[in-house]
Parts: sequence; C-alpha cells; structure tokens
Amino acid sequence: MGHTEERAEGAGPFTTRLTWRLAEGGIAIWESRAARKRGVLTVGPEGAQATSQYADKEALHRLRTLNTVAAVAFTAGGSLFALGAALAQFGSGNPLQSATLYFAGGLFFNTGAYASLLQTINAPRRASGTGSLVSRRWRWWSYEPLRIDWVSTFVLFAGTLVFGVNLLDSFLHGLSVQQTNRLIWTPDIIGCLLFLVSGHLALVEVSHGRPGLRVRSLGWWIVAVNQLGSVLFMVSALADFTDPSTGNPLNVAVSDWGTMTGAACFSIGGVLQLFERP
Repeated sequence: MGHTEERAEGAGPFTTRLTWRLAEGGIAIWESRAARKRGVLTVGPEGAQATSQYADKEALHRLRTLNTVAAVAFTAGGSLFALGAALAQFGSGNPLQSATLYFAGGLFFNTGAYASLLQTINAPRRASGTGSLVSRRWRWWSYEPLRIDWVSTFVLFAGTLVFGVNLLDSFLHGLSVQQTNRLIWTPDIIGCLLFLVSGHLALVEVSHGRPGLRVRSLGWWIVAVNQLGSVLFMVSALADFTDPSTGNPLNVAVSDWGTMTGAACFSIGGVLQLFERP
C-alpha cells in the first residue's frame, strides 16, 4: 500500500507532525506527542471529519502504565520538594529535614523521568504507507537523537540524575564556600539548565515549530506548567549561590519560594498528565 508524504512540520532536524495521502484515498496525520502519549494518529477523508486510529492493545497498555507511573512520580516528587522548601521557610529550619525530603523527591523525579523516556522508546511507530500505528518489542534503552521526544525526555532524565548529585552532596557537612558552590550549587545549576532545555524541546514538539500558545491542547498545558516550574527552579538555584564574601546564600527566601512554587508546578503537571493517556 503506497503513500505520498504531503507535509512535514517541526523545527531543525526534528519532525513533530507528518501529513500524508493514503493510496486508497484520504489523509493520515501523525503527531509525535499524540502517538507517544495516547497511541493515536488521525485518519480520514480529505476535507471531512477525521477519526482517530489507535495502536494495538499491547502498545496502549504499555503507554497507559508508563504514563501513570510518570504522572504519579512527578506529582509525588513535586509535593515532597514543595514540603521540603516549606519546612525550610516556615518550619524549624532543620536543614536535615529538608534535605531528606528533597532527596526522596529526587528519587521520584528520577522515576518519572525514566518512565517518560521509556514511553518514548516504546511508543508505537507509524506503519509506512498506511494509516496505522504498530508496536515494537519492549526495550529499556535506545539511541534516537533525531527524535525530538527522545532528546527531550533523555535530557530530562539526565537532569534528574545531576540533581541527584546535588541532593546527595547537600548531606555533607563542614564544606568551605568553594566546596559548597562546586559540589552543591554547580550540579543544581546544571540540572536546572537541562530541565529548561528539555522543556523548550517539549514546547517545540507540542507547537510543531516555534513555541506558541495552544490553550486548547492538554499536552501544551502540561508542558507549559512544567516549563514554568523549571524557570522557578532556576531562579531558586541562582539565589542559592553562596557569596564568598559573606559565606551565606544570596537570598534564602527567594531560593525557598522558588523551589516551593517550582515544585508545585511539577505536581500540577503530574496531575494533568494523568488525563493525557490512551
């Protein structure tokens, strides 16, 4: 069954949406996020009401399970981060309590990011020449740098691992100002940068090019809320830099509030993600 590719949309080397004409008539539309999250593409007569074509049951079960794991993990991780920041700002001020909550939240972020990467790796692919999706055998890893969803979720996962270094080092005591900035602050900044890069790529994916408003798209809201959380995390990290002249962070209140509100954004994004499923 042959086909003619009509239009490819995206940015740079990445394709986020393909529209092609089917040999038997009509068109099919594949979108990377819709196929990855919901296992669906759009098929229908040209100029008429299109219908959704879903992948097989096994693929949908995979996506549904991974989506639930990622959504719950990000919701829990964000909640723990927000609680840790709230204790630091309003509680007893015991840094060990906040560090423990941050570390537990980081483990949930690791889990959510890896589940998101697995969802990308095991997403159903479009069958060449047909208006259908097919699933492949289960894989725990792949290398697909020309797929924007793979790059976005891989960078996100890498960011959570770098945050893990920051969270582990925060348990260390007796560090000099230089050691604090090198072992705790630097991984924090790197992790925030990776989160921002991942979020930007996700916005490009859901916008099919230059990021813009897509207020009727649930996927856009999830990505936008998470990206706002990444920006707030970066504000928090910048405010947490230890000034060598004083030996104190630049602004503790801004750091705590940035962490608290940024983590709340990821929790909200996790809840919303529960509804973006097959």
